[in-house]
Amino acid sequence: MKYRLPGRWPVYSIGIFTGPSPLLLQAPPGVSNPVLTREDVTDHFATFVADPFMIRVDGVWNMFFETLNWVGGRKGEIALATSRDGLRWTYRSVVLAEPFHLSYPHVLEWGSDHYMIPESSAAGAVRLYRADPFPDRWVFVRALLTGPVHFDNSVFHRDGRWWMFSETDHDRGTLRLFHAPGLTGPWREHPRSPVVLSDRGIARPGGKVLSSSGRLIRFAQDCRAAYGSSVRAVEIERLDQREYEEAELEGNPVLTASGRGWNRLGMHHLDAHQLEDGSWIACADGWCHRARRPRELAIWARDHLRRLVGI
Repeated sequence: MKYRLPGRWPVYSIGIFTGPSPLLLQAPPGVSNPVLTREDVTDHFATFVADPFMIRVDGVWNMFFETLNWVGGRKGEIALATSRDGLRWTYRSVVLAEPFHLSYPHVLEWGSDHYMIPESSAAGAVRLYRADPFPDRWVFVRALLTGPVHFDNSVFHRDGRWWMFSETDHDRGTLRLFHAPGLTGPWREHPRSPVVLSDRGIARPGGKVLSSSGRLIRFAQDCRAAYGSSVRAVEIERLDQREYEEAELEGNPVLTASGRGWNRLGMHHLDAHQLEDGSWIACADGWCHRARRPRELAIWARDHLRRLVGI
């Protein structure tokens, strides 16, 4: 087995937050963030875990997220962790891997089926998968859009129609909007698209679009200073097949770097869900840099490989 050990790289981990709204979140009492790290991955040699999305099915929280498989091609794969209370998580396994990089596993329920739309720009398309069965196996359904540049696609249903945000130029901060009569299409670009141009602070999607207190909110990664430095909230004020208007909400950023620990340098993703009592629970990722000396890297590699082979 040949591979090059990483020396200094961004390490993403996943934390849980709660609060009275998706805009007012903090670590819940009794929970020590992060709740998932690369050390929890037991079936491959991972360097980070990121881009978490949750969905609750039959009383169980299922979290899908990207894990970077360093040995298996240095590409992203989609893994699963589960929880009964949303606070304590158990890593399960990789549930979707392709010859190309995958990340941002946007998962949703529609009718009696569960779907996933991971970021798959390396395949030259926005790809739709269906669970068969949920949550361990995902089968390819079709390409919703084609083209090499569609990053972190966020899909939602509103007013009888499907909508999709997609960043199509990260360097220039360009966000495009598409819509369709059904989830499988046909998808076409909105006449007001691109809806964000030349603004890296709010162009790249940073989680699901959601409704809270009568507001339709999308989350964005603030990439002005650095990739994924914080998460900002934008209210969608008008959305139909002809018009689109939005405005940043007061109180931004929603999540940002803590200055120490697992999210010392930034936070770049948020997926929030309202509970039965009206409160909110959210999963989010944060990152820091790890610089390791050769001896530390050797110990790190040894421990990971031992876990992979079960010794």
